[in-house]
Amino acid sequence: MELNFTKMHGLGNDFAVIDCFQQEFTLTPEQIRSLGDRHFGIGFDQMLVVGPARNNNADVSYRIYNNDGGEVAQCGNGARCIAAWLYKRGIVRKEEITAETSQGLLKLYHLADGRIRVNMGIPRLEPADIPLQAARREPCYRIKINNQEIIFSAVSMGNPHAVLYVSDVDKAPVQELGAKIQQSPMFPEGVNVGFMQIMDSGHIRLRVYERGTGETLACGSGACAAVVAGRLDSKLAEETDVALPGGHLLVSWQGEGEPVWITGSATFVYEGRTVL
Repeated sequence: MELNFTKMHGLGNDFAVIDCFQQEFTLTPEQIRSLGDRHFGIGFDQMLVVGPARNNNADVSYRIYNNDGGEVAQCGNGARCIAAWLYKRGIVRKEEITAETSQGLLKLYHLADGRIRVNMGIPRLEPADIPLQAARREPCYRIKINNQEIIFSAVSMGNPHAVLYVSDVDKAPVQELGAKIQQSPMFPEGVNVGFMQIMDSGHIRLRVYERGTGETLACGSGACAAVVAGRLDSKLAEETDVALPGGHLLVSWQGEGEPVWITGSATFVYEGRTVL
């Protein structure tokens, strides 16, 4: 079996885009894991599968798989890459694209400067919606790791996020602490763990340990979750520049009940074909 793909990245968060307008998607989780391996496969953080919409209100359907083979619901960097891919291929030649996802409809916009703006939806903050094992919604939550109390905010952007404040993101124990928080029974579906350093009200630095992937160079939904947490804590402005290891994203959020918007680049790397 041959599989055509496009390698892309959003600020270093890299993807294999699978065109299901031209071919059928029949990969198993084991095959996705094999292709995601950076030594023996294509190598990617996520696989993006795009094809015809099943919903008359959408232009395309869109699914996301981590490189461990598990399906996830949201990926801001991947959404921008899908919008750029559709436009370049001539499949959807509109400034506004509606993509059908497992969480509903996602709106993607082409800007005049070539960047992509994505409506990431309204953040969910109730514990049952994240999901988080907590009796009620709190401004922050606590968890014990190695006899140390860790304080975090919890947000769902269609996928669960825990956000921690750190004084120096370069020195943050992202790998060790991220993995341990991710495994906590407080998060029945796992969690993406963000480590946020606030530089000023309009600028933060962020590293994210992603569920099913590990630390990535950029995480769009993680950037959204961090800004939501900072806004709810009255520490961030409505529009915030988020500096990730792979580059910068612009995130804006007016407040509760409103969607989060993310703006950034999407980059093509190469076209390829692999044999399974």
